[in-house]
Amino acid sequence: MARISDLLAGGRTCSFEFFPPKHEAGWLSLGRTISELEDLQPDFVSVTYGAGGSTRTKTADLVSWVRRQTAIAPMAHLTCQGHTRADIRDILMDYRAENVENILALGGDPPAHGADPVPSDYRFSGELVDDIREFGGFSVGVAAHPELHPRSPDRDTDRRHLADKLQRADFAITQFFFDVEHYRQMVDELADLGTTKPVVPGIMPISNLGQVTRMAHMSGAEVPEWVQKAMSKAGDDLDEGERIGVELATELCARLLEAGAPGLHFYTLNRSWATRQIFANLNLRA
Repeated sequence: MARISDLLAGGRTCSFEFFPPKHEAGWLSLGRTISELEDLQPDFVSVTYGAGGSTRTKTADLVSWVRRQTAIAPMAHLTCQGHTRADIRDILMDYRAENVENILALGGDPPAHGADPVPSDYRFSGELVDDIREFGGFSVGVAAHPELHPRSPDRDTDRRHLADKLQRADFAITQFFFDVEHYRQMVDELADLGTTKPVVPGIMPISNLGQVTRMAHMSGAEVPEWVQKAMSKAGDDLDEGERIGVELATELCARLLEAGAPGLHFYTLNRSWATRQIFANLNLRA
C-alpha cells in the first residue's frame, strides 16, 4: 500500500470517494463501480464515515475490502463525533493490523436527530489529528472548506484554524465547490499564513441539482446562479442533466490543473459514469 503523503510528493494524484451502502444491492452496485473506476488507475480512494460514527463497522469493512481485493490504496475517514480516545485507539489498531496507512481526520456530523447521544472526548478535528499522530504510522489528512466552514465565525478565524490543522497533518482535501477562484483564494490565504501543505480540490459532478444544492448548504458551499442556469437547460431530461454536469465539472478540473492543484478528488456518489467521462474529456491517465 502507499501513503498519500508520499503519493502527493511524487506528483499529481487522482482519487475517488465512496460511501458504505446500507443494503446488499448497494454493495453489489458499488463493487461494479469500483471495478470500473479501478481501470482509471486512481492513486487512492477514500471511504466516508456516517454521522456520529454510525457506519464504523461498514466503513472498516469497505476499507478492508479495497485493500485486500484491489491494487488501490484506501483512506479511511474517521470523525470526532461519538468517540472516546479509547475508541479511536481501538479503530487505529484495527487499521494498523489491516495495513491501512491513510486516515482522513474529520470533525464529522452529529448523530441523526432523535438518536441517543454518544459520549465523545473530542471537540475539534485538530485534537483527533494529534491523537492519530501520537499513535503513529499513518499519513493524516484533514478537510478544507474553500467557502469557509459553516460554523466558522469569520474568514480570518477559519483560515487560521485550517492552517493550524495543516501544520500537524500531511494534506487536506476540500469540500466540493464550483468556482475555481474560491480554491485559489484559499491556497493563497494559507500560504500567507506560512502553510504550503498540499490541498487537493474535491469535485462533485452534478447529476441532480436539488440533491447537490442540499449537500452544498450543509457543507457551507454555494451553487452559483450560473451553474443553476446551466443545469436548468436540461429540464426533466436526466441524461442531459448529467451531460451538462460533466461538462461543468470538466471545465472546473481543467482550470484547477492550470492553477497548479496537486490532484483531483472526485465525489462519485458510488457511481462511475461521470468520473469516467471527465477522465476521458481531460485525457487523464492517457
